[in-house]
Amino acid sequence: MPACFSLTETRNWCYRSAFSSSGLRSTVSDLQDGTVIHCWVPKSPDPTKPNLLLIHGFGANALWQWGDVIRHFVPHFNLYVPDLVFFGDSFTTRPDRTEGFQARSLMRALQRQPSPVRKLSVVGLSYGGFVGYSMAAQFRDAVDRVVICCSGVCMEEKDLKEDGIFSVSDLEEAAKILVPQCPDKLRELVGYAFFRPPPVGLLPPCLLTDFIEPTLIIWGEKDQVFPVELAYRMKRHVGENAELQVIKNAGHAFNVEKPKEFVKLLRTFLVDSYSSKLPASGNDSNPNHKHTEECNGTATASH
Repeated sequence: MPACFSLTETRNWCYRSAFSSSGLRSTVSDLQDGTVIHCWVPKSPDPTKPNLLLIHGFGANALWQWGDVIRHFVPHFNLYVPDLVFFGDSFTTRPDRTEGFQARSLMRALQRQPSPVRKLSVVGLSYGGFVGYSMAAQFRDAVDRVVICCSGVCMEEKDLKEDGIFSVSDLEEAAKILVPQCPDKLRELVGYAFFRPPPVGLLPPCLLTDFIEPTLIIWGEKDQVFPVELAYRMKRHVGENAELQVIKNAGHAFNVEKPKEFVKLLRTFLVDSYSSKLPASGNDSNPNHKHTEECNGTATASH
């Protein structure tokens, strides 16, 4: 049966072009232990700018999850956008599959750059938040600021069965949804990730084929992958050094559903803190930004 036109490859080409035109280049770092890390890095790092690492989550490579975000931060940071191991062009022959291994691999790749990265802030989206959390814990002297986005870092084993994180109680079934291998599972994942899912059902199958300070926690109010209760739990765990922002009427994929609000929160937390040494940021005002809410350390879930 002939393959139909590949929207995926077309989209990849568009994102690669956007990354390149934004001053980033594709690099591959061989860590000499069976692990290879692909990462988009600045073509010409600016020593006067701080470094920012963007870590993607399950379901795609770095291009897809950060393609619409990088243009907002290139003027202010030296951006590093890697593919996690087993995503995109990163891989390993080692048996380790933990987020700790992912974090160490990323740090080693950053330190192998022509201009080694010694200090940085980290933004982790979904599974990338687990990796970012681990990186902050392992490399306290290197990680300055952390943004954890909809990552169930404080989730306990009992949560899966008692609270129904995925509306499934079986880890194997949850894994099949998180890393879909067929169109039906991809449709199911989209249904969980979005508060108002796009009409992927109309597409043919071949087109579907103790820590660091300060910390920003961003969550979708209607997250069905990691319910917002976990955000409040993490806020209590981290304490006064953490700020929680809940994006109204958004699911797990709030970076896609509410991109302007997502970028606004990142810029306020990351860019404003360096305002004394960075170029003035543009006007990103938007009335929809009022739909976020900040919760203090005594907040409890009401969902």
